[in-house]
Amino acid sequence: MSTRYRLASLLTLAVLAAAPAHAAWLSRGVDGIMGTRIYVELWAEDKDKARGEEAIDAVMDEMRHIDESMSVYKPTSEVSKVNALAATQPVKISAELFALLTTALEYSRITEGAFDITYASVGYMYDFRARQRPTEQQIQAALPAVNYKHVLLDAGTSTVRFSQPGVRIDLGGIAKGYAVDCGVEILRARGFTHVLVNAGGDSRVLGDRFGKPWIIGIRHPDHPDEIVTRVPLTDAAFSTSGDYERYFDEDGVRYHHIIDPHTGHSASKVRSATVIASTATRTDGLSKTAFVLGPDEAMRIYNALDDVDAILVAPDGRILYSKGLEPAGPPVHSPSESRK
Repeated sequence: MSTRYRLASLLTLAVLAAAPAHAAWLSRGVDGIMGTRIYVELWAEDKDKARGEEAIDAVMDEMRHIDESMSVYKPTSEVSKVNALAATQPVKISAELFALLTTALEYSRITEGAFDITYASVGYMYDFRARQRPTEQQIQAALPAVNYKHVLLDAGTSTVRFSQPGVRIDLGGIAKGYAVDCGVEILRARGFTHVLVNAGGDSRVLGDRFGKPWIIGIRHPDHPDEIVTRVPLTDAAFSTSGDYERYFDEDGVRYHHIIDPHTGHSASKVRSATVIASTATRTDGLSKTAFVLGPDEAMRIYNALDDVDAILVAPDGRILYSKGLEPAGPPVHSPSESRK
């Protein structure tokens, strides 16, 4: 049996598996959480179907919790409170947010500043739905606040503060991946071993399709119905970022949501980046790097990480693979076996 799932216009999952009797794949999609569509799929024996539906409920509840805590679009969120106060005083934050900020800053160091949650100090002035962008004067005035080193964490007091005025953070580049990982762990803890959790361009699969891998298709940046390459996966996470997600075109220039923290402008050195690793937090946090650094520098970073592989679509249409996926074509990828 062959089935194709379209998820948030960023990826296609082709399912190649024969279903054993007295069991079924349970699935559900919910729109509007974390600004995207959340999709959950799991395999449940007949006796576990009710428990499976309850488990999906728990995943959706967790996604809503993370959205309420970390969205910059919700004035009551914990991140909004940090943005309002941290330039003037230390702000005590939850253990969950402290841990994710710590992870985000680590990815800033790994990517040599290409991933930077303080991009929001400029990024908040963009409104892609309204086709609005800041002037060059506004960008230059705000740019000194963009530097992940301005975010100061104190583990002893569980607080965060900003080292100067004007700093804002936005976890949109890592929170969805984190939410996916939380969803997978909820399902794993309840005994489900064949699972998919997706939030927009960020996904993680647990197990396989009963002897068959999950297949991800990476869409063409300009033609959403075309697939440029496919990769089989088991027990892996993957994130795809593209300049075709939230954007508008003006005078031949594409303005999109992946902001270069060095310039304050939309980063344009690749068209699409897919990262494969062990967790969706990791793939989400690393997938924007290539847009800022370009394919060669980004591949240097990806190839230095033992558990990471990547597929990039360059502006000229070339498809580049990290060394773990070359030269004979992408293997079935399990992060624990990468580069053995």
